[in-house]
Amino acid sequence: MSSREAASESTRLPLSVAIVCRNNERTIGRTLASVHDLATQIIAIDSGSTDGTINLLEHHDAEVIRHEWLGHIRTKQFALDHCTQEWVLCLDSDESVEPELRDEIVRVVRQNSSACAGYEVNRKVWWDGAFLNYAWQPEWRLRLVRRGRAAWGGYDPHDKLEITGSGSSRVERLKGDLRHESFFTMQEHLAQQVAHARVAARSYQRLGRKGRVTKLITSPIGAWLKQMVIKQAWRDGWRGWSAASATAAAALMKHMVLLELTRPRGDSHSQMTSPSDGVRQAAPTDDVKELIR
Repeated sequence: MSSREAASESTRLPLSVAIVCRNNERTIGRTLASVHDLATQIIAIDSGSTDGTINLLEHHDAEVIRHEWLGHIRTKQFALDHCTQEWVLCLDSDESVEPELRDEIVRVVRQNSSACAGYEVNRKVWWDGAFLNYAWQPEWRLRLVRRGRAAWGGYDPHDKLEITGSGSSRVERLKGDLRHESFFTMQEHLAQQVAHARVAARSYQRLGRKGRVTKLITSPIGAWLKQMVIKQAWRDGWRGWSAASATAAAALMKHMVLLELTRPRGDSHSQMTSPSDGVRQAAPTDDVKELIR
């Protein structure tokens, strides 16, 4: 081991980083670089990458576990269960730690306060060469937790890390930002929203929620107004307007799919067009399936 490698080892924290991924070579390099010299362990659950993702993981000394995709919640829990260090930082493969947040993580992990079970970080979207400082802000996410004190819950695709178990349930917030590069173009983002709308609607259906026609009107309007008025997305310029409009479109798509899934089947006007009518039911493309991840 070289002197530089030895110095790097000595500065690493009792910290595991848990990542789930598939074909994320565009973003995962930044993710890994932002935590490589901090974490003693990097766990990556890969669900079938065919691009350069695995090479990047191995270059950054990650422990790669190849496993089928179990859905957002179960796959992230699988990653969390394989972490061995005292603290765990849970990251998506399109997220990276900005310098101020990095300093905060170093501070609190070294401090190792028994009074705190976890820490929330603010996730901020990076798009078209800059952060969105108002649209979707703030977006506080519990991401840094004491091992054994948290589990993944929520519903797919809206997973949520939650404090569990006995002891202090105190959660504090860290300064700095978690950079989120979830899309590179608005076209890509809208394609993602189609996939997520389907997954979310099916989760709603399993939870017993019903689709309503009125939601096709109220939900998109409410989503747009929340971003433009409450979040002041207009201050991000045309990018903020686009983000707000994309949020409204996502809400509309989700409730359209839910309505279709839960509508009464006895009404002849609501029957699906059959293949015999000359319209073929198209299966989701591999690109859309990949975006679900």
